Amino acid sequence: MKRIYVVGTADTKGEELAFLADAITAAGALVCRVDVGTRDATIPVDISAREIADHHPGGRETVLGGNDRGAAVAAMGIAFARFAQSRNDIAAMIGIGGGGGTSIVTSGMRALPLGLPKIMVSTLASGDTAPYVDVSDIIMMPSVTDMAGLNRLSRVVLHNAAQAISGMAASPAPPPDGKPSIGLTMFGVTTPCVTAIADQLRSGYDCMVFHATGTGGRSMEKLTDSGLLSGVVDITTTEVCDLLFGGVLPATEDRFGAVARTGLPYVGSVGALDMVNFWAPSTIPEHYRDRLFYEHNPNVTLMRTTADECRAIGEWIGTRLARCKGPVHFLIPEKGVSALDIEGGAFFDPEADAVLFDAIERTIKPNGKRRVTRLPLHINDPEFARAATAAFLAIARQ
Repeated sequence: MKRIYVVGTADTKGEELAFLADAITAAGALVCRVDVGTRDATIPVDISAREIADHHPGGRETVLGGNDRGAAVAAMGIAFARFAQSRNDIAAMIGIGGGGGTSIVTSGMRALPLGLPKIMVSTLASGDTAPYVDVSDIIMMPSVTDMAGLNRLSRVVLHNAAQAISGMAASPAPPPDGKPSIGLTMFGVTTPCVTAIADQLRSGYDCMVFHATGTGGRSMEKLTDSGLLSGVVDITTTEVCDLLFGGVLPATEDRFGAVARTGLPYVGSVGALDMVNFWAPSTIPEHYRDRLFYEHNPNVTLMRTTADECRAIGEWIGTRLARCKGPVHFLIPEKGVSALDIEGGAFFDPEADAVLFDAIERTIKPNGKRRVTRLPLHINDPEFARAATAAFLAIARQ
């Protein structure tokens, strides 16, 4: 029978952990109290820190055998993530913590499937939560006061958190409509293309569009690795530019890795590879000051990629797609890769584009399963969207 996992460091937050578990039980849910502390628990728990620590690749002593708290917290986070992945009885997970506890508990939450309810009540929830949430669907709830014993406010916060997680677990989302899901990547400068593709595919597919802002691409790849997507239409690969040249919306080194690992049908293109993203002009690194820029808005500044940069981008993408075992069809729009890279546009540079296209085609190593098609079109032309749709349908039906 599935239970709500109530997780915290029972050595330092035992009183709060017990109160939260009791509140969830009073709401009618089954609970499992989990200790992820690095010292002796102060309350009874259902799963001890020793049991969690046993899941560390280096064994229990790697987590609990030393005197360095920072090292112990990091090791416990690794162990808890592996523990969470091993369970099949989690209806939902709620955690409490300060700095160390938040790091440990969210490590496990990030390992859980997207859609499974997750709430983290934390002293850090009103600051920069990106390191804890990453590309998961964790709900961060501020504890307001520190967790150093219960008080009139912390009781209210924890009670509300208990009601929230109990409600989520009791009323799960209805199942999807049965259509297979596909991931698509979009940026403002490729919106006409991706919107048209999604419209053309929506009758047969649940189209999940991801904003290509670094986290968007990583979210799509997490879903790919999780087996929740049936294919990818990766029109907007711009995150690679920021990774290679210091932009603020970068991919990770594992971009395209999920597609290679899973072998899913993949249609890709060069959307927005003409730009690197920075914030306001004052944030641009000094060594780029003499470059061509476009002010997207007062807080976002775009830098045009040079021919040399385009060569590096193309080789990076092509080399990784060459590792794919599944069907790949990469489409090249010869008349421009974004709304700015069009004749008369701020970033129109056919020479740089030609270098990009050649590098991709050379390094992707076309064969029976990997194709590269050049089209005398702009990426936002309706004909290009129709070609991308047809390409995906063709390989998805193989």
